[in-house]
Amino acid sequence: MIDESNLSIIRKRLEKALSRRKNPTDHPIEIVAITKGFPTAFIVEAAELGLNNIGENRVQEAEEKFPQLPKNIKIKRRMVGHLQSNKTRRAVELFDTIDSVDSLSLAKKLSLLGLARGAPVETQLQVNVDKDISKFGFDPNREEELLSATNLEGINVTGLMTIGVFTTDERLKRETFGGLREIRESLNSKLSQGRQLTHLSMGMSGDYEIAAEEGATMVRIGTALFGPRPEQ
Repeated sequence: MIDESNLSIIRKRLEKALSRRKNPTDHPIEIVAITKGFPTAFIVEAAELGLNNIGENRVQEAEEKFPQLPKNIKIKRRMVGHLQSNKTRRAVELFDTIDSVDSLSLAKKLSLLGLARGAPVETQLQVNVDKDISKFGFDPNREEELLSATNLEGINVTGLMTIGVFTTDERLKRETFGGLREIRESLNSKLSQGRQLTHLSMGMSGDYEIAAEEGATMVRIGTALFGPRPEQ
């Protein structure tokens, strides 16, 4: 279960990181509790401790866990893992937002689903800032694809998401997170007022403070909250 002292430490570190930002903002940083691999009870506890967002990586796991949640639970369910095209419909049924839209083709599929149901699908676009072949995401150099996805009817793109570079080099991490912020700024300069992107979802248990300093509005934290994941 969540160690409340860990949550308190994370919140204090985020507050300090906010104070170190070069470009201060009043926008609060939301903690997305990554509950993949943990039992449903962990989602319930996250909600009880005031964490309003949880993230799951796989549709199949969400199918098993979400029906077990109390009917009155108030928490936003975020899909943060790679979404296979054949599972888009089920993902839209299960999740409140798809934060890992990693291609224009996937965005178009979600757009059609949103149009069909008469309500836009909330999304974020995942950008492969480092162009790491092991990661999914839009190519940061193909801005026209990001703009096309953002302007689709049937989806509501609220921001961008990225996965930090896997390194202990803080400079490289900052380049990744700062790069995502610059991409958002560039896109917003070309988007209409009603399409402006607000969120930057970046930073995880090992680098959330750096991400917060570089402009994150959401950090995705799992093991720093819950401890090691149970062995499968």
